[in-house]
Amino acid sequence: MADIKIMNDAPVESRTLADKVCEQIINAIVVGEIPPGQKISEPELARIYGISRGPLREAMRRLEALRLIERKPHIGARVVKLNEKELIEIYRVREALEGMACRMAAEFMTDEEIASLRVLLDEHDRSITQLDGQSYFQKEGDLDFHYRIVQGSKNDTLLELLGSDLYHLVRMYRYQFSISSSRPTRALKEHRQIVDAIEARDPELAEILMRRHVSAARKNIEEKLNISTDLKGEKHG
Repeated sequence: MADIKIMNDAPVESRTLADKVCEQIINAIVVGEIPPGQKISEPELARIYGISRGPLREAMRRLEALRLIERKPHIGARVVKLNEKELIEIYRVREALEGMACRMAAEFMTDEEIASLRVLLDEHDRSITQLDGQSYFQKEGDLDFHYRIVQGSKNDTLLELLGSDLYHLVRMYRYQFSISSSRPTRALKEHRQIVDAIEARDPELAEILMRRHVSAARKNIEEKLNISTDLKGEKHG
């Protein structure tokens, strides 16, 4: 994941505090504590996180750079909310690019990296079990299965495309559309099958399985969006 540049003229203490608060707000957005479309009150965030306005503004600038929030004149800041077309387009791009990354990972990941990936999935399995199979929350970076696959491709361009601008936005929708469904358990099973193909050094199968995996996640989102639309229609019918 590409680093967001830190303002060089900010005090070290403020930068460190901004880092911490930015991470906390990212997690709050990803898990839906601050939902898509919600207006953000900087004074309220300052109160919640016990932070002064200076470091908070720095954190907000980073969140905007990560495309998690957007600012509009005379309206203020809101958490980004993608429409259905934008969201599905992102998933179609992910399907192609992550499939490519998985093909390359089958060629270039080391045995040690593959073993570490299996350990990570065992940790994810325990987490899903603790949550009664209702959600699949993956922390960012090295604790994220998809990020590790992209890393394993050894391709800096793919890492830049998939690990920077849209990374946290995709994490948010991945998590929130997996809640209260059978998707978490199925997703973990699909992750294990992908690792099997990588370990077998079968690039073609690895790519196919990853593309199917992302496609299944997209179809899950489309199904939930259609259900939501139908329910809204019933309420107004």
